[in-house]
Amino acid sequence: MQRKHMISWAASFAAAFSLVFAGPALAQSYPSKPIRMIVPFPAGGATDILARALSQKLGEKIGQTVVVDNRPGAGGTIGADAASKSPADGYTLLLATSSTHSIGPAINPKIPYNAETDFTPIAYVASSPNIVLVPNSSPSKTMREFIDYARKNPGRLNYASSGNGTIVHLTSEYFKAQSETFILHIPYRGTALAMPDLISGKIDVLFDSFVTGMPHVKDGKLRALAVTTLKRTALAPDMPTVSEVLPGFESVTWFGVYGPKGMPPELVGKVNQAINAALADADVKDRFARLGAEPTGSTPPAFAAMVKADTAKWKKIIAERKITAD
Repeated sequence: MQRKHMISWAASFAAAFSLVFAGPALAQSYPSKPIRMIVPFPAGGATDILARALSQKLGEKIGQTVVVDNRPGAGGTIGADAASKSPADGYTLLLATSSTHSIGPAINPKIPYNAETDFTPIAYVASSPNIVLVPNSSPSKTMREFIDYARKNPGRLNYASSGNGTIVHLTSEYFKAQSETFILHIPYRGTALAMPDLISGKIDVLFDSFVTGMPHVKDGKLRALAVTTLKRTALAPDMPTVSEVLPGFESVTWFGVYGPKGMPPELVGKVNQAINAALADADVKDRFARLGAEPTGSTPPAFAAMVKADTAKWKKIIAERKITAD
């Protein structure tokens, strides 16, 4: 009997010993092979270019090759779902966006994954603002003037979007709710198709992405009233924010790295540290800026909290404004 107790005690001690020391040992040996970063959008797009800039420097910081794996389709859902079903061993990462983890789940509850519980948050990578564009013929020179004009002329102005349920559509409706204005919605299949009508004055306002909208401002074809960051952005430090007129207004496209559910904390910490080091690199900052994105960096809990708040905001707007993806 005593021998059985000794064997049982030894087995328990061995199990406890392995739990205590397996984590550090795992982190020390990781990574021993290339890491895959799933990008749930096509090659050549902004998310893909950002991922390649990050993956190259991340590979240098973590000491292993990071391979970009494009899995486009269904607004990012296909790639995100593939990442959620991968082994949680640190060798599969996902570069997620607002579309896959904030707006998508809020507007389409039938997506094949739970954005909050099927992933391990690792790091907030970058944010990219929208820019409020009006034609040069617009009577409004500032955000305050635009809001005042819209309030005095309900239903007279219109705005373009890149389609129902997109970040441009949601941002515009969010603005209408906050500014208490009534502006008609004209959906297009992408903001590039709306641009000629905006320049000609057929469209009155467009909340376009910074990277695609700013060149038209620099060319003198359009007027920029504000950016949608909470504070002024380093991308255009002299440009006012919408929040200076509507306190608290913020709408950005965010990018962040997740692992599958259950990824060991030791590996999460190691990847997070390497990502934050990569984001501090001058070359990465420069390449992000050319994409209209600002590096952020964060702890895993701070990243999770940001996404939770962002999702709640869009879910509220979608419900209140009765927005659908159809």
